Amino acid sequence: MSDLDLITIGRSSVDLYGAQIGGRLEDMGSFDKYIGGSPTNIACGTARLGLKSAVITGVGDEHMGRFIREQLEREGVNTEGVKIDPDRLTALVLLGIRDQEQFPLIFYRENCADMGLTVEDIDEDFIKRARAVVATGTHLSHPQVEAATLKALEIARAAGMQTALDIDYRPNLWGVAGHGDGESRFVESAKVTAKLQSTLNLFDLIVGTEEEFHIAGGSTDTIAALRAVRAVTKATLVCKRGAAGAVAFEGNVPDSLDDGQTGPGFPIEVFNVLGAGDGFMSGLLRGWLDGEDWPTALKYANACGAFAVSRHGCAPAYPSWEELQFFFQRGIKRPDLRNDADLEQVHWATNRPGDWPSLKTFAFDHRLQLEEMDGYTKEKGAAFKELCLDAALKVQNGQPGFGILCDNRIGRSALHRATGSGLWIGRPTELPGSRPIEFEPELGKDLGRLREWARENVVKLLVFCHPDDDEKTAKMQVARVKRLFTAARRNGLEFLLEIIPSKVGPIDDQTSATLIQAFYDTGVFPDWWKLEPFKSEAAWANAVSAIERNDPRTRGIVVLGLDAPEKELAESFALAAKQPLVKGFAVGRTIFGNAARNWLAGHISDGEAVIEMAQNYQRLCEIWDKARDRATEDAA
Repeated sequence: MSDLDLITIGRSSVDLYGAQIGGRLEDMGSFDKYIGGSPTNIACGTARLGLKSAVITGVGDEHMGRFIREQLEREGVNTEGVKIDPDRLTALVLLGIRDQEQFPLIFYRENCADMGLTVEDIDEDFIKRARAVVATGTHLSHPQVEAATLKALEIARAAGMQTALDIDYRPNLWGVAGHGDGESRFVESAKVTAKLQSTLNLFDLIVGTEEEFHIAGGSTDTIAALRAVRAVTKATLVCKRGAAGAVAFEGNVPDSLDDGQTGPGFPIEVFNVLGAGDGFMSGLLRGWLDGEDWPTALKYANACGAFAVSRHGCAPAYPSWEELQFFFQRGIKRPDLRNDADLEQVHWATNRPGDWPSLKTFAFDHRLQLEEMDGYTKEKGAAFKELCLDAALKVQNGQPGFGILCDNRIGRSALHRATGSGLWIGRPTELPGSRPIEFEPELGKDLGRLREWARENVVKLLVFCHPDDDEKTAKMQVARVKRLFTAARRNGLEFLLEIIPSKVGPIDDQTSATLIQAFYDTGVFPDWWKLEPFKSEAAWANAVSAIERNDPRTRGIVVLGLDAPEKELAESFALAAKQPLVKGFAVGRTIFGNAARNWLAGHISDGEAVIEMAQNYQRLCEIWDKARDRATEDAA
């Protein structure tokens, strides 16, 4: 029985996209890094649409190769077929957006890792785990990778699987155009046409632009080219026509492209055509493998292509299945989809990497509280936060669902060391105790230094606020929260908003819910909320309701500790755990307070401090887990 829907095979690369729109590639000052390569993009695009995808490709045994593998895994793509090549480097592509017509790119593929695939790398048992194999044209351009591709296709056909080809013609990758002609999509070549035609009989589905069918059919007359292709294959032919949509031909090719089967198009602004074909192919494959009719499959394909055309990058632009349904149900509100706030929120929330059904957090981002302890120096503070991280890692022990809050001012070395450890990492941005909010100077006056943050750092902001705040204070705080939230999104960082009204004024069961609604009303959609430990079920129900009616896709809530004794925390955990949206806790001084005072005074050693904090943290984790288990049992 198949446990995969499809396996793509072919090239993979790291795409460096010029961040300056409208400039020459020569003048780019910065680049955004994505995974690329048609098969890799299609594997990601189909995974986002809910298919179980895998890719057969090659990457180098270096940082960029690891980036591709790790990003594929974050996207839910099976990487068992990704060969790690010790002798070759991962392919690299530089790309730019010059205007609506020009998209310059340079391929760095000299003896690259994906061109190192051989027939020995094709595992028959792995191939047979899928329902379909999808090949792309570049890997038919060289005898070694062609042999590997053909072996995968022959296994698939012998096993009764479906096969598809994205012609994906890049003249310079076939050696018929120069390095500076990466943007070129068509150069006539009888040799390329003959090579393609020798393989077309192996496919059930063949997809290409008009120019790609020109090379496959050996004619610049599209109808003649399609008929030449039809002469050697019974495959369904899908011809992409840019703004005119796409057409499918199951049988004989008619006299006009307009007589093929079509699906609805989506009139949107063209921003970036690079990767649009891979997005189109992803949507088409979802419909094809689901057994939909061609108008429906083409509807999926056209919509996915529209998303890609409207956004920066290739794979990052592709929609999730939920996003696609939202788009179909709501329709186009503005043609520049990347500036549609509601659509972008769904895109962000349904494509965030990772899953955190549980989050037990050791918070040692405290600055002022530590600085006020006897014996504190900045050097000692930094060393102590390293010990806090040691304690967190000791409890985590490679398991999922654990996190830390750590600052950059005192805890920089611990913060950086935590990156890549598997811990969830929150990083504070507010000046401790500030009201109205003031930001840490490290962010820069324009918050521009967020671009320097590690991508797995979550932007955390604590706001002391209350519904009874005077108008000036309330407006100032909301504006600053919105400013930071916008900057976090711009830099691809998740955002945690912590609100503490009890330090400002009297509270009741509606206080936090009222504040939550006020932030949503301004367009702030936190990925995470950090809330006080409420004392009634009604307060929790009101807060959860306010979040879920505004953002059903939020990550969830963590409950804070407020330096409460362990017994009091256990009581608050028992109440909070009844709400499924509460994923865990973020507790600090209850874990580290006593150890910090004794360690700074020289009364305990490093090892003793780590053991004490790890025991405290472990005990709280156990208390939370028991509270959640009891709540789950009671709900059942």
